[in-house]
Amino acid sequence: MTEPRPATLFPFSDRSRELQARVAAFVADKVIPAEAEFAAHAADPATRWTIPAKLEALKAEARSAGLWNLFLPDAKLGAGLSNLDYAPIAEITGRSLHAPEVFNCSAPDTGNMEVLAHFATPEQQAPWLPKLLAGEIRSAFAMTEPDVASSDATNIALPIVREGDQYVINGRKWWTTGAGDPRCRILIVMGVTDPDAPVHRRQSMVLVPMDTPGVRVVRPLTVFGYDDAPHGHVEIEFDNVRVPVANRLRESGSGFEIAQARLGPGRIHHCMRLIGLAQRALEAMLERARSREAFGRPIGQHGMAQEAIALSRCEIEQARLLTLQAAAALDAFGLHGKKRVAPRRPAIRRESSRPATLLE
Repeated sequence: MTEPRPATLFPFSDRSRELQARVAAFVADKVIPAEAEFAAHAADPATRWTIPAKLEALKAEARSAGLWNLFLPDAKLGAGLSNLDYAPIAEITGRSLHAPEVFNCSAPDTGNMEVLAHFATPEQQAPWLPKLLAGEIRSAFAMTEPDVASSDATNIALPIVREGDQYVINGRKWWTTGAGDPRCRILIVMGVTDPDAPVHRRQSMVLVPMDTPGVRVVRPLTVFGYDDAPHGHVEIEFDNVRVPVANRLRESGSGFEIAQARLGPGRIHHCMRLIGLAQRALEAMLERARSREAFGRPIGQHGMAQEAIALSRCEIEQARLLTLQAAAALDAFGLHGKKRVAPRRPAIRRESSRPATLLE
């Protein structure tokens, strides 16, 4: 007799549920047991900026199992899942630092592949997109700048100056995640191509191969003392870098629009991965509460510990439900809050233009 499916507020597809189970098993059985090996590799100064062989082996195994490019909504290139259907899978991969890459679902490549798939010409895609989809190379997204508050993308000031059939780039970017990876081959660079245009039409995005003369990785930056080797969050200098005008994505001035389209689904992915990490931390806390004794009994039997555990559980569930709701709304209404004419796979179909809600 088949057990009844647990009740849920969100209508995950059968395909999503099947992938959730398979990804969870792979992470538990293959990825988490390899964490000690990955940690030892990163701790050795001789190898920390290189790629562990075990990681590439796990990638090959996941790809052969069909657990590959699960983030892509295009069924020809990925799993064909909506944002809502992919969200719990992202949570599962967040349980382990290396799991997203094992399934070729790690940032910044996910967003860059989506940009190339949706906004690049076939000629622009050919050198980069197939290799990224195959997990053979990595990429980086160069947007943030040291001299301006780049959380406001209209502040982006890197000059991209046209000279004939070339663009000339001079300036600096930083917090460029993944550009320290020895497999990083391509940058998507956002800068100003028309400083006199309206504020949201000044920027463009151009493809800059990492081996272009004048591109220099200055240094890896640290977050709370961690340099995130071997990928890094690096500062990059562009010194008279020249690329063909044909490397520009879409028309001049479309950089801000592309950035918003890129970052929308990515925010869902990041949140769900971190919720997965928080869930694993909660499970470790529970295990500690059961096994550690103080004052004659396990600490989990003390009221203060129980309260702390309960609060953590509530906070994680709140974050999960809010992010799933955001994913459902993104599927139904897109980035601009308007109902999609042909959504990827709408979780909620409504006639109203107001935001979707769960319990109606």
